[in-house]
Amino acid sequence: MSVRQSLLAILAQGPCYGYQLRSEFERRTGWSSSLNVGQIYSTLERLERDGLVSRGAPDADGHIYWQITDAGRGEARAWLASPVERNTGTRDELAIKLALAAALPGVDVFEVIKTQRRASSAHLESLRSTTFGGEVVGGPEELAWSLLTESLIFGVEAELRWLDHVEARLAARSAPAMVLELDTHRPKRGRPASTRPV
Repeated sequence: MSVRQSLLAILAQGPCYGYQLRSEFERRTGWSSSLNVGQIYSTLERLERDGLVSRGAPDADGHIYWQITDAGRGEARAWLASPVERNTGTRDELAIKLALAAALPGVDVFEVIKTQRRASSAHLESLRSTTFGGEVVGGPEELAWSLLTESLIFGVEAELRWLDHVEARLAARSAPAMVLELDTHRPKRGRPASTRPV
């Protein structure tokens, strides 16, 4: 998540002070994400350093309002107009766990899958049973909350479908053929050539 661009997008609507930015961020993301106020102020200082926001004088209550610059407005527009680049790495903990479990002797990978499926199904039911806790049903805050909640639901549903796929693939192989014995050759120094998916 880009805190920097999120703050710029909010400031494009009008000047805000730090705690107000935090509240606006949470309100606009359905309270699914929380920002530390210290993180907001350090981000604002970096944005100021980069010429994307400017700091106003304190008001009577001591609030310092931050205002977006033309350059900041341009960066916010560019962020909103560009696609989100998904991580192309393979550092998904569940995928790594199942890949290891499938290749280790004495591990019942189907039990690992079963345990994960139970946990994921419970999580899915929990997500499906959550309700909007805000004041205005049908308003923009509920819409933000529902978009983020639905994203989580679809993610867990995809995970469950993937677990079914993994189980079917593993069931089609014999258990001894899946075991990967330790390599007794001395590894070469340096990083191996990358075989990550693109």
